[in-house]
Amino acid sequence: MSQPPYVIAAFYHFFDFPDFEAHQAPLLERLKGLSIKGSLLITSEGVNSTMAGTREAIDSFLTYLQTELIGEPIVWKESYADTQPFGKVRVRLKKETISLGEPVNLTRRGHYVEPKDWNNLIRRNDVVILDTRNDYEINLGTFKGAIDPKIPTFKFLPEWTRQHADQLKGKKIATFCTGGIRCEKYTAWMMENGFDEVYHLKGGILQYFEDVPAEESLWDGECFVFDERIAVDHHLNPSQTAVLCLYCDHALTAEDQQSPLYEKGVSCPHCHGDPKYQHDREPVAGRTKF
Repeated sequence: MSQPPYVIAAFYHFFDFPDFEAHQAPLLERLKGLSIKGSLLITSEGVNSTMAGTREAIDSFLTYLQTELIGEPIVWKESYADTQPFGKVRVRLKKETISLGEPVNLTRRGHYVEPKDWNNLIRRNDVVILDTRNDYEINLGTFKGAIDPKIPTFKFLPEWTRQHADQLKGKKIATFCTGGIRCEKYTAWMMENGFDEVYHLKGGILQYFEDVPAEESLWDGECFVFDERIAVDHHLNPSQTAVLCLYCDHALTAEDQQSPLYEKGVSCPHCHGDPKYQHDREPVAGRTKF
């Protein structure tokens, strides 16, 4: 079977990038010239991106990024699609590669754990497994035994950690996220705040899916992704069941869709009756517009 024509590359890299603003327009022009779509976020502390294009286009851009812009190798994860999963290309200026909302010294981070070693770590009785993703992502799947902090965005994680410090202090803490950027930055914050034994899954869940055979997997469910696939399974195939609620953008499992509170285009179990959502009005475009 031939490989689908579109390569989806997900990557981040922390590096000193003081003149990042001056690179916005040239980067956008290069991406458009290669017909690549998706999002490239640039900040003074590095880059964060998920983009899609042909094999030749992605290879060309990543070569440029490593040799001419960053000046060192980066690690990226690839998946594949039959159609372009993004509607447009954007190069965005941000204060942070991923917004934690509090100052972080990125020179000291937690211990990387290779995907092949992850199962052995999280099976240990003295390890706390912490999912650093948002609640709507975790709804579709997580590692068995992982704590769900039930946060709407990454910015809420520091405060959740302070509130649960007694549960975490003195423990080995194994953190993970989709591609590795959130858990890596979070471990840096944790080490600044008195947590000494912190670990993060190198390359995140998507790298774990690539490196660990499905029959050995400790993952339960699917993994939410921020594009039109909504989620992928352990083989990185697009979900056949997950959908998004048009009102609250919450990811919904097949079970959610069987709930009497779910009505397509009207409400779901996660927003039904919530005063934040005016269900007598048409839904507005949210983050689901990739």
